[in-house]
Amino acid sequence: MLTLRLIREEKDRVIKQLRVKNFEAEELIEKIIELDNKRKDYQFNKDNLQSQLNDISKEIGILYAQKKKDEAEQAKGKTVGIKEELQKFEDLLSSVEKEMDSIIVLLPNIPHESVPAGKTAEDNEIVKEGGKMPDLTVKKPHWDLIKEYDIIDFELGTKITGAGFPVYKGKGAKLQRALINFFLDQAEKAGYTEIQPPLLVNEDSGFGTGQLPDKEGQMYHITLDNFYLIPTAEVPVTNIYRNVILEEKDFPIKNVAYSACFRREAGSWGAHVRGLNRLHQFDKVEIVQIAKPENSYAVLEEMKNHIESLLIKLNLPYRILKLCGGDISFTSALTFDFEVFSAAQERWLEVSSVSNFEDFQANRLKLRYRPENEKKTRLAHSLNGSALALPRIMAALLENNQTEKGIVVPEVLRHFTGFDIITK
Repeated sequence: MLTLRLIREEKDRVIKQLRVKNFEAEELIEKIIELDNKRKDYQFNKDNLQSQLNDISKEIGILYAQKKKDEAEQAKGKTVGIKEELQKFEDLLSSVEKEMDSIIVLLPNIPHESVPAGKTAEDNEIVKEGGKMPDLTVKKPHWDLIKEYDIIDFELGTKITGAGFPVYKGKGAKLQRALINFFLDQAEKAGYTEIQPPLLVNEDSGFGTGQLPDKEGQMYHITLDNFYLIPTAEVPVTNIYRNVILEEKDFPIKNVAYSACFRREAGSWGAHVRGLNRLHQFDKVEIVQIAKPENSYAVLEEMKNHIESLLIKLNLPYRILKLCGGDISFTSALTFDFEVFSAAQERWLEVSSVSNFEDFQANRLKLRYRPENEKKTRLAHSLNGSALALPRIMAALLENNQTEKGIVVPEVLRHFTGFDIITK
């Protein structure tokens, strides 16, 4: 959520930058400022009336102490009208604050100045490519390979739950677990503290990280308890710091979490969503950092380098994209996507996004820190990234490492799998 101070003091810049996200904010911002002016007026009147009431209360106390009961009762009579006026302004203030809050949450985060203009993913900027491209004569897609080697069963998942909930079996399950352990171990070596978070969150948590009210249609909602199944571990892990005031000594704050993730995403058809390409339940390792504002872009670079190192160690061809204004999320100021190349599908598959939200989430979360030798608190910056999302990593590993003898397991995973090849 954008701060009111930013909206008032840098109105023109906010309007200009939100146009990079193809969002016309002028009308909403003018309405917010109008409501804030009313809020200030109501607050002034409320404070003035409260001051009058306080003065009369002191006067009544003095009169009673002086045994001037009649004068005290007369003074009491003056408070009746003041209390009625005070209640009126309290109600007006509450109403205008609610209306202002309902509008301000409609504004997306302003994008960083480096975010390129554009409307769709086609306009994203490729900033780096790495890794060796696979043999494109290999044509078996992963949805054929998993049947051939009997390692993932979509039909069984459909029977148990429904489409988009696969069952991992045998060496498929072990390879999945190996990836999780590898990602967690690498994060621990990079200084991250492992968290095992709940898979359900409440409404306040969903609001804090920006999933609510923006993405409620994509989340599984348990209506009886008003809980939501998490779409990513970012939500519970970042909410650890909701309503928290951090101290200078607490930084750096680096957390990593493995979790199942759940997304209702509207179904579509075609090879781009076939097999592991799009699921309703999938596993992911997430890294989250809380940073001081002056450090957050250096932290983003550090996180980006960490994710890149995982893809290099898995020997996967990859590219890094800077998302354009039309493709960046509602909450993000700057996002880099990582994609790996799928040999059989002959296309790039997104496997990670790493983002700096600056103080947008922190303002919703009331996540602050107190600089050393200062009494006043400031909003912190929050960042997160997938390190990594497993389904498309699994798809690329199966397709890119298929041989006549079987599917070769990357060397860095063999310690965890206990085998170096998947055979029939």
